[in-house]
Amino acid sequence: MTKTILVTGSSGLIGSEVCVYFAGQGYTVHGVDNNQRAVFFGPQGDTRWNQSRLASELKGFVHHELDIRDRAGVLALVKSVQPAVIVHTAAQPSHDRAAAIPFDDFDTNAVGTLNFLEAARQACPESPFVHMSTNKVYGDAPNRIKLIEQATRWDYADPAYAHGIPETFTIDQSKHSLFGASKVAADVMVQEYGRYFNMPTCALRGGCLTGPNHTGVELHGFLSYLVKCNLEGREYRVFGYQGKQVRDNIHSLDVARFMAAFVANPRAGEVYNLGGGKANSTSILEAFKITEKFTGKAQIHTYVDQNRAGDHICYYSDLRKMRTHYPQWDITQSLEATIGQIVNAWKVRSQTA
Repeated sequence: MTKTILVTGSSGLIGSEVCVYFAGQGYTVHGVDNNQRAVFFGPQGDTRWNQSRLASELKGFVHHELDIRDRAGVLALVKSVQPAVIVHTAAQPSHDRAAAIPFDDFDTNAVGTLNFLEAARQACPESPFVHMSTNKVYGDAPNRIKLIEQATRWDYADPAYAHGIPETFTIDQSKHSLFGASKVAADVMVQEYGRYFNMPTCALRGGCLTGPNHTGVELHGFLSYLVKCNLEGREYRVFGYQGKQVRDNIHSLDVARFMAAFVANPRAGEVYNLGGGKANSTSILEAFKITEKFTGKAQIHTYVDQNRAGDHICYYSDLRKMRTHYPQWDITQSLEATIGQIVNAWKVRSQTA
């Protein structure tokens, strides 16, 4: 019997990678996407190209043009498909954009997640439910950790965080951005459906999720947008912290691989900090240098002496819980290799545009 997976946000970076990966594992893939990214970010955020790629490359791929805020539509779809797995990646993903569209942000991120959780509870409560959360659920609390300033980056001075931020880190009493707050609501609801109804759910608190299929824009998609600016000779704006702010980057393939590990051995109401870890962390200044090495072009940039509200100075994920629960999983795509793939992908896209 063919297994079926339902992926929301299927035309986005993570959603499309999950579609391809699980199709390779023998699943029939149903994707849910209404190109809302183009509404949030304008023409540069358009993901129809990725939808077309999935339709042409994946045998049996079924696209559903559905807004996840449509509660009745979501329930009808989940009851009809009866998926063996649900992966929920659809979201309003920008913490800057959220302030301008608070209702759209909350209705998409929090209510949309609840719509799928309840539909799953009614239609397929034993099917693993994987939710793409965010490290922004911690708000700016990581900024309270004592830091040390180095030549090209900030890093944790406290040895307790030598491996990064663990899942036990507080999410309270901090500034999240409205995006972070709506994602907190979704994250806690995913946990609650797991714990209260004993459903196999997990919330993956992603760091910078990246890869060659990202449609990066200034407000979302750090590495992809940085590379695009470099290749096009466009000015990249650095917001605060001297460009030394640090993020860990995880390739979308490694995200999909972890989801598959969870699906194979699911747990109820779990939380994981899903990032690249310290080994795949970079500051903006360091990312400039790596990108320049691949393109041979100097990065044009300007400095804005104002950090983004609620932004992390330094954040990388402690991967030890993930590696303990799923020892067969680990990072396979290095930071340099990932940036090289992004460079190549933007070059190909510019030639076919």
